[in-house]
Amino acid sequence: MSSSETSPLLKNGGHSSHRNRSFTRRLISFIRGEDEPSWGESFKFLIFGTWLNVLLIFIPLSFISHSMDCDAGLIFLFSFMAIVPLAKLLGEATDQLSIKLGETPSGLLNASFGNAVETMIGLTALLNGQLEIVQTSMLGSILSNLLLVLGCSFLAGGLYHKEGVFNSAGAQASASLMALSCITFVIPAAYASTTKAGLQKRCVDDSKCPTGGLLFISRGTAILLLGAYCVYLWFQLKSHPTLFISPVSPTDKPISEETVETTEMEEAMPRMGTAAAGVALLSVTVVTAFCAEYLVSSTEETAVRYSIPKAFIGVVLLPIVGNAADHVTAVWMAMKNKYELTITICVGSSIQIACLLVPFLVTVGWIVDQPLTLHFRNFETIVLFVSVFLVNLLIMHGKSNYMEGLMLVILYLVIALAFWVT
Repeated sequence: MSSSETSPLLKNGGHSSHRNRSFTRRLISFIRGEDEPSWGESFKFLIFGTWLNVLLIFIPLSFISHSMDCDAGLIFLFSFMAIVPLAKLLGEATDQLSIKLGETPSGLLNASFGNAVETMIGLTALLNGQLEIVQTSMLGSILSNLLLVLGCSFLAGGLYHKEGVFNSAGAQASASLMALSCITFVIPAAYASTTKAGLQKRCVDDSKCPTGGLLFISRGTAILLLGAYCVYLWFQLKSHPTLFISPVSPTDKPISEETVETTEMEEAMPRMGTAAAGVALLSVTVVTAFCAEYLVSSTEETAVRYSIPKAFIGVVLLPIVGNAADHVTAVWMAMKNKYELTITICVGSSIQIACLLVPFLVTVGWIVDQPLTLHFRNFETIVLFVSVFLVNLLIMHGKSNYMEGLMLVILYLVIALAFWVT
């Protein structure tokens, strides 16, 4: 009798118990993090990996001040400072998970958690009915990434390198999508201020009771932008990934293959176990949600008591919280002459907010009966338009220098001054 006739039809002899033991072993191996950094090493890296974590002391202060019903300004300050290191921890945990997941899943993960702090602040404000804070914080996050973070990166990088080089085709594709989203914010403003149906006022504050036409335009546009962002992810990760690979700079010194391999191994070396990174991501997300709740709930009273314009808080202060970690990373990458990563962080994050987060919040508002629209005030719409226009002009040729960075920072400061007196 041939061996094929006596061999079992199912591998492992067809015994399901063996497969169950195999799954159990795999699960235990996953939890223990075998062939990965231990749980102790993982959390040691997470907590002591950066000096920014000194600010974690503000987390208990935020909880205590809220529970004791302290001054609103104190709650706002403690929560504000607490979210800065939490944003860094969220980014670190996401990056460590991305190392194990591969290119496409890691891209989706970064799309989901890349702006987690902004998402929590926006959702909290939306559910509390503070629609003005939702809109201004989203606008501020876009402006902060496009002008302040990108400007500081070009400025710092230009002081170390005469000229930074990045792939102009990929940068222009991203900037064009950013321009499209900007145009979709202009159309509701134009509709509300020029058409007969849009000029009909249902109450004093248009943001709290927009017309049916404005809601229809905003919600329809939100669905289209969500679809456009999904296509953009496929475009970036699958169909045209070469457009987002940095070209070789003429000023770069030749590097040996041995050095390249060593650098790639160091960058791909996981510092946290997969299970530990997942637990850290969920834990930090929960803590950040509480701090965001305390921050948003104290915003209105803080604005009134200390005479700080709400628009300034939303456009300038709140985005600093969510972008602090990205700001440091983008500047550091530019100083290391890795401008492609800088463009991905700054422009990519702005696209996430404009094409994913804002439409998502509009959709959630539709579900929970909060009339959030894409209708920004005329001044805010113009500010966004000129910012996107300047960024498009500066990155279209695929090169950067410190003068271009200075221009972006100056525009951001001018906008900040304008919102202080609105």
